Amino acid sequence: MKRYISLVKFAHTIFAMPFALMAFTYALWSTEAEFSWWLLVQVVLCMVFARNVAMGFNRWADRDIDKENPRTADREIPAGKITPRNAMIFIVVNAVLFIATACTINHLTALLSPVALAVIMFYSYCKRFTALAHIVLGLSLAIAPAGAFIAVTGTLTWPVCLLSLLVLTWCGGFDIIYALQDAEFDRQRGLHSIPSTFSVATSLYISIALHCVSVAALVAFALILPQSWVLWTGVALFTAILVAEHILVTPKKQRSIGIAFGTLNGLASLTLAAFVIANILIFG
Repeated sequence: MKRYISLVKFAHTIFAMPFALMAFTYALWSTEAEFSWWLLVQVVLCMVFARNVAMGFNRWADRDIDKENPRTADREIPAGKITPRNAMIFIVVNAVLFIATACTINHLTALLSPVALAVIMFYSYCKRFTALAHIVLGLSLAIAPAGAFIAVTGTLTWPVCLLSLLVLTWCGGFDIIYALQDAEFDRQRGLHSIPSTFSVATSLYISIALHCVSVAALVAFALILPQSWVLWTGVALFTAILVAEHILVTPKKQRSIGIAFGTLNGLASLTLAAFVIANILIFG
């Protein structure tokens, strides 16, 4: 069990899950729908199953690449801790569970569940032919808030699309920072990424630009919510954490990529979700 939890980096669920919960809460508030514990459990289960598929398939698809990269050679599949066959069984089981759970929610979640799986699995092959793989990864995570909103309402509206845009650009931006670690390896292997295509400075400027879009999308979404100091404190803290991320990682200073990628982004999503949800519950 520990090996499979490590395989899918279960702790990284902290990136998308808070946004799904934000969208879930927003959906209840905006439509005055009745809260359901069972629906919340269904949404969380879909999140867990989908992410298991995404990370499991990524590790399976990249097993030969990971074996050649010193940074990733000790991952579960290339290290022989989990066989490719067992990893694929794990992926298939989670895919079936995801679709089955989505089918118990409503008609639209049932129809879109295979599409969601296709997007999150497609990402694993993107770096073989495009440097825009970071954006596709962002799109994969952006499905989370949209899916949670659809689970509650059975439809999709433009305000929650702003939340998805926030997730897409936020994730794309921090994935560029993470990819700096493998820029040289990617060039040698013929793999595509922003850092392997451009200089470190240019890559970080692109990351900053994406994060500026993230903040703009967040502000636009916040203007739709009940207005309070709680809400804008959350917006300010999220923005400050993104700024800190770019202060930690610069063209001349890249030792703190792990902190910027994992710790700060996890803190950013949790902090924003806590303040936004509290704002809706208290002032909505």
